[in-house]
Amino acid sequence: MEEPLRDTRTLVVQLRDRIADLIRDEDLQPGAKLPTEAQLTTRFKISRPALREALKLLEQDGVIYVEHGKGRFVSAMSAVHVDRPITVFESVTDMARQYGYSPRNKVLSISEEAPTAEIASHLRLQEADRVIRIERLRLEGDTPIMYCIDYVPRSLIPARLYDIDWSGSLLGILELYRQRPRMSAASVTAVMLPDEVIERNDLRDFGPALLITETCFNADGKPVVYAVDYHRGSHFTFSLVRK
Repeated sequence: MEEPLRDTRTLVVQLRDRIADLIRDEDLQPGAKLPTEAQLTTRFKISRPALREALKLLEQDGVIYVEHGKGRFVSAMSAVHVDRPITVFESVTDMARQYGYSPRNKVLSISEEAPTAEIASHLRLQEADRVIRIERLRLEGDTPIMYCIDYVPRSLIPARLYDIDWSGSLLGILELYRQRPRMSAASVTAVMLPDEVIERNDLRDFGPALLITETCFNADGKPVVYAVDYHRGSHFTFSLVRK
């Protein structure tokens, strides 16, 4: 019998992941029929509305598909595995370690400021709201491998900026205020670093970069970080699945 869901992710996201685990653990092949709603609600001890929301997420992810009047089936997407998928949510430091790096963070600047319209939109801020802007480099030895800017709603961190060690994990800092990100929406673009960033930080040899912009959400679905990360193209690759 499955244990009730009790971790800190939203209930629907937990359930989505448990059903995905079921597909893998029971080696359900593309075209195989998923257990019925009644069987899944009994197995996971969950309400039918929550189950249906989780199934919708799996359908949106392309893991399952629906044939009306017949049921839900495992899609071909469930059999696709990629190395370092862009869809994995993890801290930037943890991601870099997965590539074999041991990065150290160098804080370039910390400030409190009014957000631009774009940042306010991503973080769902009001006109009078402020953000904390954290500008950092990630270095492998003496080599810069990432240039990162994070924006955090000021209201989430009431402490004075100079009382916080910003060289550590931003996710860890947010954890202290019960605002740790649990999921995100991201996009990736091939770019060069902005000229003014290159000049100001002596990054002329950084070369082409993969720009990942990401809005991170807490367990309640509230945006808590808007991240702009330039990954040095010579040091990172990401896999994408088209569906």
